[in-house]
Amino acid sequence: MTYTVYNFSGAPRGWRVLVGLTIKQLEYDVQYLEGSKGEHKEPEYLAIQPRSTVPTMVADEFVLRDSVACLAWLDQQHSENPLFGATAAESATIWNLTMECNDYLRDAVQQFLYPVLVENIPLPNAGSAPWEKLLAASNLLHNECSYLNGLLQDQPYLCGARASAAEAVAFPEIRLIERGRDRRADAMNATGFDQFHQRYPELSQWLRRVESLEGMDKTFPIHWSN
Repeated sequence: MTYTVYNFSGAPRGWRVLVGLTIKQLEYDVQYLEGSKGEHKEPEYLAIQPRSTVPTMVADEFVLRDSVACLAWLDQQHSENPLFGATAAESATIWNLTMECNDYLRDAVQQFLYPVLVENIPLPNAGSAPWEKLLAASNLLHNECSYLNGLLQDQPYLCGARASAAEAVAFPEIRLIERGRDRRADAMNATGFDQFHQRYPELSQWLRRVESLEGMDKTFPIHWSN
């Protein structure tokens, strides 16, 4: 079966589908759309995704338009290297954390890193209203990092001994923090993320562990190499 994933370079929801495919050791192609050119609103794309959003995964006659739905469907299609566990207990644990990351971690990253990395806002003056807003957003993200760091105290992956759908959802978000450290040291240092590896040692080791999985380098945003 041929898998084609449509995404914007760096968009975390599409990135998580690529991570899921990689964990399951499945081959895929990526079609990166350029949002600035409106490629997601072209008739050819609207024919498979009427909402003009990403990601979309095309698998022969099947079209899936939600990232978590893609992960769940892949597990139904291929039993090897399960993303949602092999037992009911494993499935419950993985589904719970996957959806927590889908909701809370995604929201925290969006609130903090979107203005910093995408909008590229100047670092606000300390004590100003924009600074307080940025600081509050950074605290949300610190809370999520602390939560995940705690889960990794006694296990290599978020839900146990194997990478799962929780990794597929969480890895792009946490890797974006490192991207922020590379691109916007001023904002990241001012909000405590310069100490990411010291504050969250288990999460930092987990990041390297997932990053080193076979084929994971192919999932990285293409514009990062430019």
